[in-house]
Amino acid sequence: MSDNRVADYAALCDSLVELRDKHATLDVPPTVDADAIIGALHQFQECVRYLNTRRSSGAILNLASEADVQDAVYLMLRPWVHDLVSENPGDKVANRFAIKDFISRAAKTVIEVKYVRDEQHGKRISSEMHDDIENYRHHPHCKTIVFFLYDPNSLIPDEQSLREQIEEDRLYSGKALRCVLVLKP
Repeated sequence: MSDNRVADYAALCDSLVELRDKHATLDVPPTVDADAIIGALHQFQECVRYLNTRRSSGAILNLASEADVQDAVYLMLRPWVHDLVSENPGDKVANRFAIKDFISRAAKTVIEVKYVRDEQHGKRISSEMHDDIENYRHHPHCKTIVFFLYDPNSLIPDEQSLREQIEEDRLYSGKALRCVLVLKP
């Protein structure tokens, strides 16, 4: 690289640093933690109900698949979880890639959205969630996994047992991993 290009690059970097410092206090996103995300997810049904019963015509949320629920969760959280990223391939574990539904690095939280589609899936959901825990337990940006389960037809056979299995204290190589279950409706 020529000396002129290096000087131009250095000047550009200095200008960017100056701009960043000048505007660093403007539009600073609020700090969001896992508990705030969990609190918001507990309001999911109220948000869906509002959109589906409002006075004006407009978007009606038809939550008929996991993708539909993921979209609704993303739209609900993204305005105030500024670093929320959807469907980001995770680290390769056991020769397969884990796909996180959403991650907030600032909150160190992974949000796994599940749609219970039939009775068999309701019976297998615990195994699916334990696989997710195994995949995320070593992820450097994950201290909390929030499992958001949308079970519109109440197909999970024993909700309390599932909660006890998922929300137990976990410690892996000295690192705590918190797992939280939010079950709707």
